Amino acid sequence: MTTTTAPPVADLLGLAQLGTMPALMRQLSGLAGCTSPIRLAGWRTEINQTTGQVLHHLESAELPAGNLLVRCGNRRVTRCPSCAETYRRDTYHLITAGLVGGKGTPETVATHPRVFATFTAPSFGPVHNRPSSGRCRCGIAHAADDPALGSPLDPETYDYEGAILWNAHAGKLWARFSIHLRREVAKRAGLTQREFRDFARISFGKVAEYQKRGAIHFHAVIRLDGPEGGTDRPPVWASAELLTDAIRAAVRRTEIAGPLVDGREHRFAFGRQLDIRTIRNADFAGPVPITERAVAAYIAKYATKGAETATGTLDRPVRLLAEIAQYDIPEHSRRLIRTCWNLGARPDLAGLRLRAWTHMLGFRGHFSTKTRKYSTTLGALRGARTAWRRAQTLERLHGPDALAAEDTTLVLAHWVFAGHGLTRGEQWLAAAIQPAPGTEGEPTHD
Repeated sequence: MTTTTAPPVADLLGLAQLGTMPALMRQLSGLAGCTSPIRLAGWRTEINQTTGQVLHHLESAELPAGNLLVRCGNRRVTRCPSCAETYRRDTYHLITAGLVGGKGTPETVATHPRVFATFTAPSFGPVHNRPSSGRCRCGIAHAADDPALGSPLDPETYDYEGAILWNAHAGKLWARFSIHLRREVAKRAGLTQREFRDFARISFGKVAEYQKRGAIHFHAVIRLDGPEGGTDRPPVWASAELLTDAIRAAVRRTEIAGPLVDGREHRFAFGRQLDIRTIRNADFAGPVPITERAVAAYIAKYATKGAETATGTLDRPVRLLAEIAQYDIPEHSRRLIRTCWNLGARPDLAGLRLRAWTHMLGFRGHFSTKTRKYSTTLGALRGARTAWRRAQTLERLHGPDALAAEDTTLVLAHWVFAGHGLTRGEQWLAAAIQPAPGTEGEPTHD
């Protein structure tokens, strides 16, 4: 890739004079495009426990960059596109495995009743939008990239307090919904709650997304399994129609009490817009066929996006409210941030930790979550990737038989945090060796 910034000549000359440029390029290429790696100082020694022979010793000071460089692992695309892409692909594989099998999940899950559902937030006041009629209430047919979309028609009457507190309680509301959903499915099957556990299990994978107005909503793949989860066939009475009907009833029943703020009592429920589509083996039941992998891709893309992507707010914690004056962000986002910060100062709302999550507009839940039996885990996917890289490194250092001898290898290591990021010269070199955008390809299911 050709870099667009002028090369930092002085920094590059300094690196060239060290005589380690080829080794530095190899070390930087191992970051796979991470823009803010963690720098570690320390050492690592591998010893054959049988013979006492030192197989390999690494000192961070002897590395070309002077430190061990480790990928940051940040899931936010605005912070590190490369690590966010890895997180997105992991989420894609996790969701896909729960739809068609793989990664330890049997392929028979593709025959289980499954739906794709979107749960929205309630209204906090009319906002600029793009309705099916073509024109917003303001009389304008907004373009898809119009920055006014999602902002209130009347900011003075918009319920900013309710919007922030909704985000803060969205995770709790989902937890309550999942309880009601099990009850509603059991009711339709003619079972008690205790009996239901012996016949069926509800599994799901979901992701949270910010709407342009700054309110959280959820996309979820919900599956009806046998009592042991994905490895167990569902009972004969289980169907996508029964699951859909139970979801609608559970949403109607789901409501939680919120805090009392200055005499105003808050209560939270999902919005009136509820979209549920049955997932068939080949596509959705609907006018536009969408494959199961497209469902996974749709969900996965939101796993790397926070409030900053949808609303133009911040992608890191706010330390002082005065900080937002230096950022070019929409006025609607500023009001949401101020409201969250001010609510966070109230002792009666301390449990919500709103100031710590002001940059998230009050939402403090995980962006992607799943039930235990839905499919594999992000940890398992990362573990498999680490094991593969470990095997490649062992073969490079000690030959093709090194992996078989790993059980007899003792590893001693000591690492301490030494900073993060790259020098200007390292940044330029790292950008120069990365492939052009779009050449990496889409994730494969293997």
